[in-house]
Amino acid sequence: MSWTPLFVLLVFFVVGRDVVKDIMQLCDLVRQIAYDIHVYHGHGHLEKVYENAVAHRLRKAGLDVKQQFPLKVHDEDGTLIGEYVADLLIEGILIIEIKAAKALGPEHEAQILGYLKSSRLEHGPHQLWFLQV
Repeated sequence: MSWTPLFVLLVFFVVGRDVVKDIMQLCDLVRQIAYDIHVYHGHGHLEKVYENAVAHRLRKAGLDVKQQFPLKVHDEDGTLIGEYVADLLIEGILIIEIKAAKALGPEHEAQILGYLKSSRLEHGPHQLWFLQV
């Protein structure tokens, strides 16, 4: 029996207290665009297709979007131990990881939380939310 993957965005962001209103508006826009993509394209595509669609529509909306953006991962003493490549970095503050999966598992959440901790993005509080469409 085959299953059909769903389009899932794992979103985390690092913001200073002065841009909280802006980041929430940005998240609302990303959520709407992701929903619109799901309505138009449906489910069943590879993650790269959804990544390209989200990036394209966000750029059309006038936002700065970087695809496959490298983030450094450091050990506790600051030693560089690796690199994580974020699917999308939007406006320099919103990181999106796209999953095409039947459902989100604990391993997906653990992966994102690990990236948040290890990447040492130091701009303020971290927040994480999941959008499944």
